[in-house]
Amino acid sequence: MLLDIKLRDVFFNIAEVKTVQLVTEAIQESLQEEAMKENIRYQDLIYIHKDNEGRITLMQADTLKVNRIASNTSMAVQETLENLRRQSFSIPIGQVFGFPIFANRGPRLRYSIMQVGSVKFNITDKFESAGINQTKHTIYLNLDTNVRIVVPSKSGEALISTQMPLTENIIVGSIPDTFVTLPGGILGNVPGK
Repeated sequence: MLLDIKLRDVFFNIAEVKTVQLVTEAIQESLQEEAMKENIRYQDLIYIHKDNEGRITLMQADTLKVNRIASNTSMAVQETLENLRRQSFSIPIGQVFGFPIFANRGPRLRYSIMQVGSVKFNITDKFESAGINQTKHTIYLNLDTNVRIVVPSKSGEALISTQMPLTENIIVGSIPDTFVTLPGGILGNVPGK
């Protein structure tokens, strides 16, 4: 009985790792296909307004377009996960014992994956320095989904989170007349700090 419980837990843990890997790959593939289908360009999602001298005064997101892309991608991922639900997966029993020599040996233990709830998404962005008065702006699509892993006599859930850059752009500002870099940063090497 104790051996059965230990083996069941080990089998479940292996199935969980393989499930996270499998679902993450399926989500990434689905995201890439959808991104290629949408042909996403930075200027389609962000309008850059400039003043008379060409300086950026405002960056405005096309929220409707961003949400449409995120929603379409989320539905494509949902469909991909639904296709995984119809499949059965297996692990050789030799992996359960943890000896590399037996890793691909023995009968295969079957398990299945079921999506729990819907795929949740949100859009985030990040600004990073990319040089003198240059900023890299990246827009990300973040997806979260729960999946249920069902093995003989045990089941559990795993949260799978994926982040994919939708698009990015370098924003170039005016170059200053003087630029100085000091060792140790702006304050230099200040004694006693």
